[in-house]
Amino acid sequence: MKKIYLDHAATTYTREEVLEAMMPYFSEKYGNPSSFHSVGKEAKDAIEQARGMMARILNCRNAEIIFTGGGTESDNLGIIGTARANKEKGKHIITSKIEHPAVLDACKKLEKEGFEITYISTDKAGIIKLDELKKALRSDTILVSIMYANNEIGTIQPVKEIAKIIRDNTEKKKAGFPYFHTDACQAAGSLDLDVMKLGIDLLTLNGSKIYGPKGVGALYVKKGVKVEPLIYGGGQEQGLRSGTENTPAIIGLAKALELSQKEKDKENVRLKKLRDMLINGVIKNIPRAFLNGHATLRLANNANISIPKVEGEAMVLYLDSKGIYASTGSACSSRSLKPSHVLLAIGLNDEMAHSSLRFTLGRKTTKQDIDYVIKVLPEIVKKLTEISSL
Repeated sequence: MKKIYLDHAATTYTREEVLEAMMPYFSEKYGNPSSFHSVGKEAKDAIEQARGMMARILNCRNAEIIFTGGGTESDNLGIIGTARANKEKGKHIITSKIEHPAVLDACKKLEKEGFEITYISTDKAGIIKLDELKKALRSDTILVSIMYANNEIGTIQPVKEIAKIIRDNTEKKKAGFPYFHTDACQAAGSLDLDVMKLGIDLLTLNGSKIYGPKGVGALYVKKGVKVEPLIYGGGQEQGLRSGTENTPAIIGLAKALELSQKEKDKENVRLKKLRDMLINGVIKNIPRAFLNGHATLRLANNANISIPKVEGEAMVLYLDSKGIYASTGSACSSRSLKPSHVLLAIGLNDEMAHSSLRFTLGRKTTKQDIDYVIKVLPEIVKKLTEISSL
């Protein structure tokens, strides 16, 4: 049976080149980077080289890269850590209704601590409403967190325009706030990460979405931005993230980011062709099926499609039996039976949200894979529709 993995937004495999870069730091160069002897210094030097590589990609200072245990931790540190460190300046934060749970749950935590959160709406394509953002900005707003590209529907936000709105507001107030944080975990493999061009103050990355290792991430923190640590101990990562550094994973993250950024333009062209072939094939062959998210301002590998009258979970299970691995939404909230908060936010009702499928393509996806999905999915939908009718 064919095995076609179309859930790269959930996680990716680790590339051979990345594994090769990581391997020496498991058993040969195993020193603690905080140790003063040469074995420790070898590990420390490797981490600093990785930090420098990532800094060149982001166009920032080496010291502005903080390594963490993953994207969720980076989001938490960027939002909770920044809010707590600057609460004397204000306790108002702005985010959007379609953020990753790592952002939304961090905001809920802050609400319990007395912060006020404004949740910006989006249009039907998932683009945040800029006028609403402008109106939401206040004199006590200290942070805005809007994701670069959505993990469920693939919609890419106008980050530069958002940054300009925030910057104009900041200049009017003649203050350094609010800061602008973006979760770029899904964007890292296909979009530009130059923080100077984007106008970003804090940016979240992780390894598992770019063919790197799981359990490692990074947070870009612009010089001058005050952040309070969430983890205390030995004071590693400039005191913002204590704990012995995961040297192999950090090496892997940097290598994965380097490769993905180097190859992104060519790979985007290839993936867009396959993505559009999949979207058009499904919509053509399945009555009433429709695309969720923006038609063109979307990640090259993302196709989120709703198929009315058929449950997404059932389709995922039937696809799995045919060797096709997809999802209904975010892997981080897949244990919940609630409909996707992202799909509800863009205007779908509960039934439509429950009828969605997310296909996310990757480096090994081929035209033959897409042809197979287009052939198999209509048969599955027909069968499930008949069962539903009965």
